[in-house]
Amino acid sequence: MTIIRRICMGALGLVALGAPAARAASFTLPDALAFPFVTDLVSAEKADRIAWVRVVRGVRNVWTADAPGFAPRPVTQFTEDDGQELSYLTFSPAGDILVFVRGGDHDANWPAKGGLQPNPTSSLVEPKMTLWSADPSGARPATRLVEGDAPAVSATGALAFIRNDQVWTAKLDGKEGEKLFFDRGKDGALTWSPDGSKLAFVSRRGDHSFIGVYTGATRPLTWMAPSTGFDAAPVWSPDGGKLAFTRKPGEGGPPPSILKRTPEPWSIWTADVATGLGHPVWRSGDTLRASYPDFAGGANLHWAGSDRLTFLSEADNWPHLYVVPEKGGEARLLTPGAFMAEHIVPSRDGRSLIYSANTGSTPDDDDRRHLFRVSVDGGAPTPLTLGAGLEWSPAALSVGVAFIGADARRPPAVEVIDKGASTPTVLAGENSAPFAPSANFVTPRQVTWTAPDGLLIHGQLFQAKGGGAKPGLIFVHGGPPRQMMLGWSYMDYYSDSYAMNQYLAAHGFVVLSVNYRLGIGYGYDFQHPEHGGWAGSSEYQDVAAGGRYLQTLPGVDPKRIGIWGGSYGGLLTALGLARNSDLFKAGVDFHGVHDWSRDIGFDEGGQPPLRFEKGDMEEALAVAFKASPVADVDRWTSPVLFIAGDDDRNVHVEQTIDLARRLYDRHVPYEELIIPDEIHGFLRYASWVKADTAAAEFLTRMLGAR
Repeated sequence: MTIIRRICMGALGLVALGAPAARAASFTLPDALAFPFVTDLVSAEKADRIAWVRVVRGVRNVWTADAPGFAPRPVTQFTEDDGQELSYLTFSPAGDILVFVRGGDHDANWPAKGGLQPNPTSSLVEPKMTLWSADPSGARPATRLVEGDAPAVSATGALAFIRNDQVWTAKLDGKEGEKLFFDRGKDGALTWSPDGSKLAFVSRRGDHSFIGVYTGATRPLTWMAPSTGFDAAPVWSPDGGKLAFTRKPGEGGPPPSILKRTPEPWSIWTADVATGLGHPVWRSGDTLRASYPDFAGGANLHWAGSDRLTFLSEADNWPHLYVVPEKGGEARLLTPGAFMAEHIVPSRDGRSLIYSANTGSTPDDDDRRHLFRVSVDGGAPTPLTLGAGLEWSPAALSVGVAFIGADARRPPAVEVIDKGASTPTVLAGENSAPFAPSANFVTPRQVTWTAPDGLLIHGQLFQAKGGGAKPGLIFVHGGPPRQMMLGWSYMDYYSDSYAMNQYLAAHGFVVLSVNYRLGIGYGYDFQHPEHGGWAGSSEYQDVAAGGRYLQTLPGVDPKRIGIWGGSYGGLLTALGLARNSDLFKAGVDFHGVHDWSRDIGFDEGGQPPLRFEKGDMEEALAVAFKASPVADVDRWTSPVLFIAGDDDRNVHVEQTIDLARRLYDRHVPYEELIIPDEIHGFLRYASWVKADTAAAEFLTRMLGAR
């Protein structure tokens, strides 16, 4: 029998689901947003040691734990809500070295001008992105090393990292680093060979990219089967003699249509490290579904022993795992079924893959995640977790699997599935107090409705008992390749949204979270619809239909329906208010896109590409504008609250500035909260409290909730 150990949240796993009615009155929004969040779980390659980042009220720290007891311990002692990310947790293979990155915005679509790092506290000292070393045992305090990003630690203890798109190295004693070698490309994806003697990397060169190998200070770089294509995702064979990687066609040819979906074929190659000679192992088809996966981890390429490779493809409409011989041949499906495989890691022995999937034995599991293991030799996948919880981010161990788990009430926590245990054990963890607001949470209920074109749409309904007819709220997630679930999200941005929806449900609203087309979880065709996004906003019909469905539910006042969301959800919020102020009586738009035509076909500098062949650019600009909220601003009458950080690196703050001016000129009521120096996904707990408090107050005031 397997054992599930809860090793991060301590007593949080013991929260009672019942609570006195008096407690609901003290359920405040700052409390709801104070949930502990766990992310970046990793394991050492050759040791049963794990590390993760734990965030509480904006204070980020790195934690570690070891077999057999997996007692968690903090290995950093940061104490401020300073908005400095902790990311890229990287063990040496033996697990005796742990390096991480502090600072930066690793979810950005583009870097800030001048290479400035986020400064959400408006500090007088310019923040830098830096590498740190932590003692995995916790015996010594963490130390700052050098400025840099994306570290890789070899089996011999060598540290490589990226600075200014070049590969650098540094000693782990904190001395200043030096450039490891010169490459005229922009380098990334560093990975050491198993013995630590060689370093593979990707050299991005604009319209193509190469896989390079550094073999020492006295030898030139070796290039792996260089071509006109985009090569990426290098993975070492177990013996270190070969590299596997993915290849897509390079840029060129006539401009592809902006308005029509076109296939993006790709292939898997291997190359001999000594000679650089390579050969194709597998090629995708030329269909839309067979395109390079637009998914977490991309192709998720791994070696399975020395003679096979595993990867992810959506060729059958679902993100599934396949295995193919390294010498070439037919790929064999490992995970058949109407579900997606996500968060994929190889087992310690390389004989199986461990992954999360939205399937299982519990009703409505298509809106959850559970863990499975599948042998690369074939056979039915074996479930590792089941039930009404959610589990994700597996990290392989020789004694089992570590992962992050949650449910509708319990926030994310690190857990371990042991081999051969007989009874479950709950560890004391940090001995932290229970997350009290969860006693006031409702259990969201999966609901479905049909869009006008007949597509089935999923959502989660947050509805507390009693209170008469309440105002309804539509929540629309961002991304858009995201999925809201029947519990906490594996992304911190959407766990904040989940806590906010729970707060709104407990304070006088009925909330419907809409998983509109363009999102993940329901197949390739659902995620890649005709006329979606700037090509026509076909996804908006799902949102409007959700609003009309919400109007029909018992306990909802059909005349008081609002809408809120962030990023792409901000776009859909603005679309709802522009096109259907008759339905949506108020909205809160967090950093949304408002004019598609400002973005398509332009480079990072805001300039259109200089090319004689324009393709369908003129038509695309017209269609993109028509698909945007600004195209229907003359029909907009409902009040709106705009919220944005002015250092947003995902959606230009100019999008909010432009729309606010358009509403001002038309005397449409709007309010605004601009947070100086914050980014897209706010880095500070204080910023989230300020923004969500303003949103809740605005919606309550406009829609007349309790």
